[in-house]
Amino acid sequence: MDWQGILTVALTTAFGPTAIVFALAAIGLNVHFGYTGLVNFGQVAFLAVGAYTIAMGVVTYGLSFWLCVFLSLVTATVLALLLGAPTLRLREDYLAIVTIAAGEIIRLVLRAAEFRESTGGAAGIQNFAGDFYDLNPYSAGRRSFDIPGTDVGVTYSANDLWLLTVGWGTVALACLVVYLLMRSPWGRVLKAIREDEQAVRSLGKNVYVYKMQSLIIGGIIGAIGGVLFALARQSVVPDSLGTLLTFFAYVALVLGGAARVLGPVLGAIVFFFLQQFLSSTLRQAVANDHIDFLVANEVGIVVQILVGVGLMALMIFRPQGIIGDKSEVAVSVRR
Repeated sequence: MDWQGILTVALTTAFGPTAIVFALAAIGLNVHFGYTGLVNFGQVAFLAVGAYTIAMGVVTYGLSFWLCVFLSLVTATVLALLLGAPTLRLREDYLAIVTIAAGEIIRLVLRAAEFRESTGGAAGIQNFAGDFYDLNPYSAGRRSFDIPGTDVGVTYSANDLWLLTVGWGTVALACLVVYLLMRSPWGRVLKAIREDEQAVRSLGKNVYVYKMQSLIIGGIIGAIGGVLFALARQSVVPDSLGTLLTFFAYVALVLGGAARVLGPVLGAIVFFFLQQFLSSTLRQAVANDHIDFLVANEVGIVVQILVGVGLMALMIFRPQGIIGDKSEVAVSVRR
């Protein structure tokens, strides 16, 4: 077994573009669920509008890439208003139902043949990230960063390194914004709504407006994740934006610790490290005949099963996550 290679691949994935996207999606969910108690099962909808605003704006309508980045924030705000307006005055489960439906509706609309000229249909849209990569300050070639004293490290191309620089910088900025917001009077009201909505309403606060603001901010952070998702792949395809992305973001949030600023980031890194570590280990074990009851194309399914079992064990033995507080989780789910 090539443990050095396994660790190298796992670390490269843990700090790569996919981890950035899910860290941002989980940070948005942390604002919704961790701090406000909103159950949003459609975070992928915000990722989709962010990704497709960039792709359609540049390719279909010929707009400036940087204008499309701004428009992705606008479309995320509009989506949050559309989802929140009919649901936030009702019980929390209505928002959950509407958001999970919205994610699927948006995916199906994007892949519909009727809108192929605008959205690219099931084939999606490519070649829209040129203006972003034109700003790449890194020279061509691959760069390796090794852990001191070992031969284990990460290796990225110049374009990947540029994306990682912008991506992790964006994650740091999002964490700083959430940190400042949640320690402001506004953030304390959100936490109070999560704990006892009726008590907050009795003090004269407009709970509906605070919930809507939370939904918008978390949705915008998710849309930024969608923009980076599109830039990392340099293409967008509707079927790559399925409901599973939302639940992976929830896994990252729960694993790291809800209602903690760095919880979603730590959760995303650990989740993708473990997932890739398991996948690479099993594939090598199968290839070297250490496991004779699996074939290579079954490894992905087994990894998902193991991730599910691990998540159940986490919820049983440490529901607060790695750096979370059990009292915060108990409050978040109490209704």
